[in-house]
Amino acid sequence: MTPKKSSADKKENPETESEATDQAPDPAAEPDAEAAPEPEDAENTDGEPEAPDEPDEPDVESLQAEVADLSDKLLRALAETENIRRRAERDKGDASKYAITNFAREMLSVSDTLQRALGSVDAAVRKEHAVIEQLMVGLEMNEREIKTSFERFGIKDIEAMGEKFDHNLHEAMFEIDDPSKPVGTVVQVMETGYVLKDRLLRPAKVGVSKGGPAPAKDSSMEDTPAPTSEDESEQKDGQATYEDKGGEPGAQLDEEL
Repeated sequence: MTPKKSSADKKENPETESEATDQAPDPAAEPDAEAAPEPEDAENTDGEPEAPDEPDEPDVESLQAEVADLSDKLLRALAETENIRRRAERDKGDASKYAITNFAREMLSVSDTLQRALGSVDAAVRKEHAVIEQLMVGLEMNEREIKTSFERFGIKDIEAMGEKFDHNLHEAMFEIDDPSKPVGTVVQVMETGYVLKDRLLRPAKVGVSKGGPAPAKDSSMEDTPAPTSEDESEQKDGQATYEDKGGEPGAQLDEEL
C-alpha cells in the first residue's frame, strides 16, 4: 500500500506545487496564440472608409457640339414638317380645282362636234327651209348652254387669232407666207384651245405666218426717249464743272470752310 502523504509534507514542498502549476498549460491562452495576423492596412480599418473616385467632368466643347447637332436636327425636322403641310394644302387645292380635268377634255370633243354641225349649214339654206332653221336654233341653244357650263367651272377658250405664237398655248400645224403679218403671228385656227382656270387643257392648233416683217419691239423700250443734243451738252458741262472743282482732294471743302 502506498503511504499517504501527510499534511506536513504538503506544507514542506510549496515550491514544487507552484512549479507544477506554472508548467501546466493554460487552456484560455491557446486561442490568443493562434489568433489570425492583423491586416497590413491597419490604418484604413481604424479610420473612416475611403470615398469612391469621382468621375471626370464632361468636356464643354463636346456638349456644345452635341447641342448644336440636336438644334440642327430639330430645325430640319420642323422645316420638313412645314414643307409637308404646305405640299398637302397645295395638293388639296389642286385636287379641288382640277378634279374635272379628264371629264372636261371629254366634253371638248362634244363641243367641237356641235360647232362643226353649226358650220356645215349655210345661212341661205336655213332661210329656205323652216325645219332646218328650227333644228339649227336648237343646236345654237345647246352650244350656248355648253359654253355657260364651261364658264361656270372655269373652262375658257383661247383667243389665238391674230396673236403672237406662244408655245405654252398654241400648237403650230403649218406656216403660211403672209408678208402683211409679222413673223410668228397666228393667221389661222384649225382647232380651238381651252384652259381650265390657269392650267392648259388643250392647245390651240394654229397656222403661223412667215416671211413678213420682224415683230415690233416692246412698248416699254419705245417709250424711252433718245438723248437729244441739248441733253448731251448739259451732261458734258456738268462733267467739266465737276472736273474743274479743286485740283486736290478736299480743296473745295477747304474753300467753303
